[in-house]
Amino acid sequence: MTDSSASPQQTAAGRDLCRATAIRRITARIIEAPTTRQHKLSNTSVRHQGYIFVSVELDNGVTGFGEGSTLGGPRWAEESVEAMKANIDAYLAPALIGQPACLAEAASLRMELAAKRNYTAKSAIDMALLDALGKTLEVPAHVLLGGAVRTSFEAIWALASGDAAQEVEEALEMIRRGWFRRFKIKLGFADPQTDLARLAALQKALPAGTPLVADVNQAWSEAECIRHLPALRDLGVSLIEQPIAAGQTAASARIAARSEVPVMMDESVSTLAEAARESAAATGSVLSLKLCKHGSAHNLKRVAGIAAAHGVQLYGGCLLESSIGAAGHLQAFATLPRLDWGTEQFGPKILVEDLVTEGLRYADFQVHLPQGPGLGVTPNPDVIDKYARKE
Repeated sequence: MTDSSASPQQTAAGRDLCRATAIRRITARIIEAPTTRQHKLSNTSVRHQGYIFVSVELDNGVTGFGEGSTLGGPRWAEESVEAMKANIDAYLAPALIGQPACLAEAASLRMELAAKRNYTAKSAIDMALLDALGKTLEVPAHVLLGGAVRTSFEAIWALASGDAAQEVEEALEMIRRGWFRRFKIKLGFADPQTDLARLAALQKALPAGTPLVADVNQAWSEAECIRHLPALRDLGVSLIEQPIAAGQTAASARIAARSEVPVMMDESVSTLAEAARESAAATGSVLSLKLCKHGSAHNLKRVAGIAAAHGVQLYGGCLLESSIGAAGHLQAFATLPRLDWGTEQFGPKILVEDLVTEGLRYADFQVHLPQGPGLGVTPNPDVIDKYARKE
């Protein structure tokens, strides 16, 4: 008779799995992948998307892959691809070598002791561990996170060139292809009146009733929000993302209370403590979830649970990931009991070349959960080498 309370390390099967999945090597490479057009935010603009590409090799010979994304260096968050690589090489990888990949929570605790914050770097390693363990057990990564409750997601495309005519053409092409019919418009890199005029041009040219999300990227003050949020409502915007700077909890709560359009929290919520504080303060009624903010798939699910317990709706965010990072997000998003607003994860379609042999499937205005073990996608070594920064 076996002891049902025995830990995985104490059972024979558990010991075998721990030995087989011992981490032999972790490598990190910087990737600079060109985008099909300029992508502008309130504080930067990119034509090449930066990734940290992580490989985790196990003692059983299986290799898992993960990806961490950033926008134009340490402007969206404090991490740059250079910092991620340095901290993975010097601190995070040494803390995990020899440890079992199957003990994901223990790995997260070891990384937390090795380096504070560094959420994007940690999430890239965590993604690679999930990929490697899923391949070892021949199951999709979502099975390791509780199992999928959905296999497709309503997809959202971001318009961010700043050229209204180009953006109209781009949006109509996405509709024609059957990939996207919901759009996020990036604001904040021009004065509010210019942004509103551009938004009005888009709203007029797109099919009636097209859902629009306005992402201000922390660019407005509370006073500007009081003045301009009614105009966003009148233009048919269905959701307003992070209009003022993260950390301004009281002001954000006042804005959310005044707005007739739901406000979404993004940069203001990375940690569990921030999720609890901002949700309790009612600084938004929707939360954008991103692995790069939360540090691991399990922490993303914890943040989602805290928000949902406060009645906050959930939105699947992205940071222009390739199909590698997008697949990692979809594996986690698939297990959430609710994902009220669908997901962006349009990154693979904005790259000149995706980083995998076969990209995610976009059809019927949905992005579909990849099949197969682990993340369900395979990095293309030729493309990885082509865009990897030379050491």
